[in-house]
Amino acid sequence: MRAREFVSEGHVNARITKRQQSGTRGLNTFSDGERRNNDYILNRVMMAVAATDGTFLPDLDKKSWAGKDKTAHPYTQQEQDMLKMAYRAAGASYDDVNGGDMNSEEPPGGNVQSPIQGFKGYPR
Repeated sequence: MRAREFVSEGHVNARITKRQQSGTRGLNTFSDGERRNNDYILNRVMMAVAATDGTFLPDLDKKSWAGKDKTAHPYTQQEQDMLKMAYRAAGASYDDVNGGDMNSEEPPGGNVQSPIQGFKGYPR
């Protein structure tokens, strides 16, 4: 098989040929309904595949809090500012979910003391 027969990126309407298809076993293509973010739907489909054996429909949430958007997680204020400039430069829309809050704190009622006793050393 020549390279031009299996490299289809250069073609305007790239479709699988009969020759390419005959060499495959089990071929599926998929995307989300909105065709917005195939990375996200790939993750969801692979989670569903891992949760079923093919005889039942797994109980899987259709969408997480991140939805179909990409997420970025800056650690410092400088990284947050860098991201904001990058969003503007790329023309991307973004939502600062934490509203500029860069602190990470335990939620109220969280265990702030370990229930495990510290190791005092071996007896002498």
